[in-house]
Amino acid sequence: MIRSKSLATRIADILIIGSLLGLSLLTLAPIIHTVAQSLSNGAAAAANEVIFWPIRFTWSSYTSLFNGGGFFRAFGISVERVVLNGVLGFFLTILMAYPLSKNTRDFPARRFYIWIVVFTMLFNGGLIPWYITIAHLGLINTIWALVLPGAVPVFNVILLMNYFRSLPKELDEAARLDGASPWYICWKIYVPLSLPALATVTLFAVVGQWNSFFDGFILINNPHNYPLMTFIEQLVVETQAANLSILTPAQIAELSRTSGASLNAAKYMIGMIPMLAIYPFLQRYFIRGIRLGSTNE
Repeated sequence: MIRSKSLATRIADILIIGSLLGLSLLTLAPIIHTVAQSLSNGAAAAANEVIFWPIRFTWSSYTSLFNGGGFFRAFGISVERVVLNGVLGFFLTILMAYPLSKNTRDFPARRFYIWIVVFTMLFNGGLIPWYITIAHLGLINTIWALVLPGAVPVFNVILLMNYFRSLPKELDEAARLDGASPWYICWKIYVPLSLPALATVTLFAVVGQWNSFFDGFILINNPHNYPLMTFIEQLVVETQAANLSILTPAQIAELSRTSGASLNAAKYMIGMIPMLAIYPFLQRYFIRGIRLGSTNE
């Protein structure tokens, strides 16, 4: 027998649904504000007049990004960077995390290498030695200058290592009794069981590589080879530093409809779209991977 809900239960349901809707709107508010800024007149965006609706609607910010074909070339370079770093980082992170997940009986030097890994999280050699090393390797102005320095994120290694350590040790022991090699155990047993952690570290790597722009300014001398975020950041700087005395009337009119605020908003929206497209496919693994990979035995 189905009983009708009491008045108090109905009121509680309404309050819960209303609270969830309010939290959803608060979550969407920054995105709506960014969209409105990107579609607003530059002067209105710079004066902070835009809230949730475009003021003097214009596509000028997006037009400035897409003009000249440089956007699509930079977009392709960023895609290439993300794919190369994702594939290379995927294999190197696994190859580093798996042996570090073993105990000192199986890997006597484990503690020594763990301390080296932790040390690199706390200290670095500095920007100048980093640049000199990359330059001496002949990587300047190549796609590998953007890929190799960040190919093994230490945080991802620790996350995946702890996930490996959370798996039952009996799996490893049973595989050894059956004559399986460490390589077979890693790729045929541990990797298939670690999809949540692998999806998490892959998402971290993709987001980090996609949003990175500073290394493009330093390591790429030719603007023709800039990745997308470096290309967009360059446009923002050029717009803010434009000298009106050398611009044509048409360029001045275009600049008046665009500002650093509106152009930045358009940049954020463009940078957000690929991540929004990828995240739904990895969301089911993300929380579980973070929870299990953040603890150690």
